[in-house]
Amino acid sequence: IMSGTNPWTRSRERMRRFPDLLAQCFTEAAVYGKCVVSTTTGKQELKKDLCVKEFEALKTCFVSAVSKPKTISTLCNQS
Repeated sequence: IMSGTNPWTRSRERMRRFPDLLAQCFTEAAVYGKCVVSTTTGKQELKKDLCVKEFEALKTCFVSAVSKPKTISTLCNQS
């Protein structure tokens, strides 16, 4: 196995990037979160497809953020 190519390494890399991706998609995440809260108020579970439009917007944002090439600024801000 080549170093850095196993599934655990890739998963850790994706999870490490998650806070930055979430920050880039803050608006979409907030809209999705509000939808989830409003549709589950007084209930115990979220029903499938109630917030599908909001979820798709968040997913599209994440895919776009992941696809963006890393800039010098992004690389310098990594800890």
